[in-house]
Order: sequence, then structure tokens, then C-alpha cells
Amino acid sequence: MSVLWVLLLVASVVTAAVTGRMPALPGAIAESAGRAVTLSLGLVGVLSLWMGLMKVAEEAGLVRALGRFARPVLRRLFPSVPPESPAMGAITLNVAANMLGLGNAATPFGIKAMEELERVNPTPGTATDAQALFCALNTASVQLVPASVIALRAAAGARQPADILAATLLASTCATVAAVTAAWALRRLFPPPPPGGAGA
Repeated sequence: MSVLWVLLLVASVVTAAVTGRMPALPGAIAESAGRAVTLSLGLVGVLSLWMGLMKVAEEAGLVRALGRFARPVLRRLFPSVPPESPAMGAITLNVAANMLGLGNAATPFGIKAMEELERVNPTPGTATDAQALFCALNTASVQLVPASVIALRAAAGARQPADILAATLLASTCATVAAVTAAWALRRLFPPPPPGGAGA
């Protein structure tokens, strides 16, 4: 990330020098920094509100209710994971938390799921099909309530910051379908190594 920021800074200085706008560069930097602070302060309030509402929903059992709804689908997606395994429970809660935009709540569940999947991995250190599929599913993540994006839009002054719900749901659903399809298709091209042969 540091390299990216340095490249952007160098590119802006070079562009200003080539176009003859070097005198305007310091003013543009100061103006952009001021706008960034204003946006950040506005974002703190709105994001706190949304995260608070989602935390209330989590405490009220909405995450677990969504998890019960998603469990039958996840069992079909992860046939190699026993239904009573702690990994399946963590996967279910991770997916449910992500659907509500609860990234902070989803992260511990995701880590726990990977730890449990690694515990039953016949070739430790080499990702299993279940681990690869979970990574793809967690990255794409169907979004019912994109709290962070709504907060960003509200802080930026959008009149109706939540009017992206339908578009976000459609886009994230398409991304999830593509991720799952890719994981299922690619696993045939990359079969797992035999147990004990990961280090060979």
C-alpha cells in the first residue's frame, strides 16, 4: 500500500510539472486534505450509527437467524465438512454476519472457520477445496445491508444513501455465484496432493 501511495504522489508531481501546473499543486493538496478530514468526520458519525444498529441486530439474534436460513445451502456447498463440525458453525455465522455488513463480527468467525478447516486438513499447509471455497465465498459475500457503503454515501452528502440496496444485492449475488462457480470449476484442474505429500 505504501508503494501505491508513493507512485500516486510521484505521478501527480510529474503530471503537474509536465502540464505546467506546479504552482497549483500545493493548494490542491491542502484543499484535498481538508476535504478528506471533513469526509472522515462525517463518516465517523454515520458509520457509528449503522454499526450500532447492526450490533443491536446481532445481539437480538438476527445473525443466528440468518445463519439458520443459510445452513442448508452451506451444507450443500461444503459436503466434505461434517454438519456437526465447529467449522460449519463458524462458516455459517461468518456468512450471516457478512450479509448484514458486520465485517468486525464476521472476521473472528472467518478466522475460526479457517482454523477448524485446517485442523481436519489431510495435507496441512495446502489449502483444501473447502478452504478455497470458503475464501472465495467470504471475499464475494452477498450484501443485504452494505452498511459501510451507505455510511460513505451519507458522509459524502448523498440525498438517499440507501438507494443502492437493490444494486448492491444484485452485484454481490452475481459476484458470489461467480466465485463459487470458479472455485468448483478450478478444483478439478488442481486436485489436492495425496496425504503426506504436501512437502514433497
